[in-house]
Amino acid sequence: MNRNIEKQNRHESILLSLKKLDYLTRSQIQTLHSLKSTRNAQRVMNDLKPYVSHFRDGENVYYLNAEGRDRVNATKVRKKTIQATHFVMRNSIYIAYDSPSSWKNEIRLGFKEDKTTRVVCDAIFQQDGRFHIVEADHTQKMSKNRIKIAKYRRLIELGFFQAQPLFIWITTTEFRRKQLATLLEGLNHQIFTINDFH
Repeated sequence: MNRNIEKQNRHESILLSLKKLDYLTRSQIQTLHSLKSTRNAQRVMNDLKPYVSHFRDGENVYYLNAEGRDRVNATKVRKKTIQATHFVMRNSIYIAYDSPSSWKNEIRLGFKEDKTTRVVCDAIFQQDGRFHIVEADHTQKMSKNRIKIAKYRRLIELGFFQAQPLFIWITTTEFRRKQLATLLEGLNHQIFTINDFH
């Protein structure tokens, strides 16, 4: 394949990843798009300067600017924000599970007529015939996590899922991991910390 076309395709696929996943670190882009060395990844992202903005949070965190949104027809406007860490954490799970094609962000679950069951998960995907529900616990109060988990338990009780889902949480510290493990007792779950992916 013509090197120029190859380069265009790579650029396009990185921009589409940013459209789908909102914020990605340099190392996440490197992994997702097989950009072998850090230097190579930086060079590629430099080529994409007209379409992406970035800020530093340990490493560069990229998101689409107006030109980039225009190029890949993205409607969500992203800016430099402390919320970006939440997205980056969630995207660690996306990468760890081999970029599932069924992955969807911010999905509302529950029964319309029953407010007590309505919950928005950070992401959801299907694998091995069951749903995997992803939650990124960045600066969330543990009481909010407790309420969310209670809603998930209610949905399971009411038969909302055909098979019991697997809950995948990513959090910031070992202490929070232990707290979440207690709250999720009896449910199929996996809990990671940010450090598991560095």
